[in-house]
Amino acid sequence: MKFFAADKPGRRRMAVALVASIVAAAVLQLSPSPTPRKSVPAPPVTIAAPARLADSMNRRVDTMRRGETVVELLQRGGLSPSETGHLLAAAKGLDARRLRAGMSVILRAHPNDSIPSEVVFNLSEDRTLYLTRSTLGWASEEKLIAWQKDTVVVSGTIRSSLYAAMDSARGALLSRPARSELAWTLADVYEYRIDMSRELRDGDKFKVLFELSTAPGGLVRVGEVLAARFEFSRAQVEAIRYEKSGGRAEFFDQNGKSLRMAFLRAPLAFRRISSVFGMRRHPVLGVRRAHKGTDYAASSGTPIRTVGEGTVIFSGRKGGYGNAVEVRHRNGYVTRYGHMRGFATGIRRGSHVGIGQTIGYVGMTGLASGPHLHFEVLVNGAQRDPRRALASKAGLPIPVSERAKFDQLRTAYIEMLDADVEVVALR
Repeated sequence: MKFFAADKPGRRRMAVALVASIVAAAVLQLSPSPTPRKSVPAPPVTIAAPARLADSMNRRVDTMRRGETVVELLQRGGLSPSETGHLLAAAKGLDARRLRAGMSVILRAHPNDSIPSEVVFNLSEDRTLYLTRSTLGWASEEKLIAWQKDTVVVSGTIRSSLYAAMDSARGALLSRPARSELAWTLADVYEYRIDMSRELRDGDKFKVLFELSTAPGGLVRVGEVLAARFEFSRAQVEAIRYEKSGGRAEFFDQNGKSLRMAFLRAPLAFRRISSVFGMRRHPVLGVRRAHKGTDYAASSGTPIRTVGEGTVIFSGRKGGYGNAVEVRHRNGYVTRYGHMRGFATGIRRGSHVGIGQTIGYVGMTGLASGPHLHFEVLVNGAQRDPRRALASKAGLPIPVSERAKFDQLRTAYIEMLDADVEVVALR
């Protein structure tokens, strides 16, 4: 995976001016940098970033894990129990009981020192607590975070999954939570066109242009995705963020058609498939039988969402399906969700549900060997392969009156997406 900073000054100024003229009050804040040289090939796990992030000190980014204490986190980062006590005693305004799981912590140490000389707690979106060590001990200072916004391009090649591609680089520009957020944000952008858990193949490629905010000390925050391109199964699908007049921002493809369609491609937001449509050995009955649907393996209790707007026509116990829900949609479509642990509040026969609404939770009721969701699509009463049945391309187009503005914005974003840049590797 390669991370690039969109650095070309001439192109950047032109692109920013063009975007500003198209989208009212929208400003792309691009950091100045030297004129880039030709792209330098980088190994798959090389990270490219603005040179200002390079640092002579060793830097480690960690996160507060669920159920652990700040003492455990600090000791994992190299502080002894006594040093941890001194640090916490000096940490004015730090309430260890209120620290949340997932909070980012940066530990920085001089190359020849095993004990961190600086610890940075990202207390909230706009508050940071700095603790620095000297011969006099630890001192603390709380600051409001002055986030600096850049536009950054990430490109990669799929080998096993999108998440794995994003997560393949270690200790680099983006922390693990930030890489995870970017992966799932990109999956959400394409959730009407691509089921990231089953439709990607080895060799598929992606590029994404997004906003990245950086705070003093090296904390980073992933912002809006502005544009992206996926090359999969010999097809190419762009996603361009555009705000229609009087409406909210949406994503449109290279032909100006909305990526939003009648159906989502998958009923789980966190997707991991255990079996696909076709013949398989039934895990409980132990015989070959038609498996008319798709199984999504997930932890018990994972929310299940309806893939389209419709009316609930069944909610209850249904033989080998266990707890199941069936939703009738337009044009003769019915979707079925089985093996649920339980139903969401208000989900009963006759209930109207919106696209993406939670209707129940993953379980293992009925003929199930483990927690998973069994998902089916029926068209005019016949079971169909969900991958084919939900592959609609009928996104609504950009209004004719706004097509010229969209095309100009797309040109600006694609130029930034494809700009030649200098690669700076962070080791």
